[in-house]
Amino acid sequence: MNKVIQYASELKTLNEVEKLVDEITSEFSISSELYGKVQVSIIEAVNNAILHGNKLNAEKMVTLAYEIEENLMKFIIADEGPGFDFNNVPDPTTPENIEKPHGRGIFLMRHLCDTIDFRNDGAEVELQFKL
Repeated sequence: MNKVIQYASELKTLNEVEKLVDEITSEFSISSELYGKVQVSIIEAVNNAILHGNKLNAEKMVTLAYEIEENLMKFIIADEGPGFDFNNVPDPTTPENIEKPHGRGIFLMRHLCDTIDFRNDGAEVELQFKL
């Protein structure tokens, strides 16, 4: 199954994405453990695209594509922003960063996904989860 959906860069989009993940994980009888990993990762990726990539510009779109194969769930989230240096995101668990409000989303995605791949200078991320 392949599907591509576009969303306006508004925070209310997160509710729609959350419902989409609920529907997908329910349809494919995903375990509650994997559901949590998918839900947090996808919400973080879309939130980053809305806030950091598209700067809450509702005229810019966030694209969410997903593909479900026999043993793999694949999600691609892309924004219309310039990207970012995904190799130099500070570790939010170090003492100097623990109080900072940014950097946790990418940290979570890296730890919850089986595979994460940033492309297009960071304006696109692919998240993969083994079933």
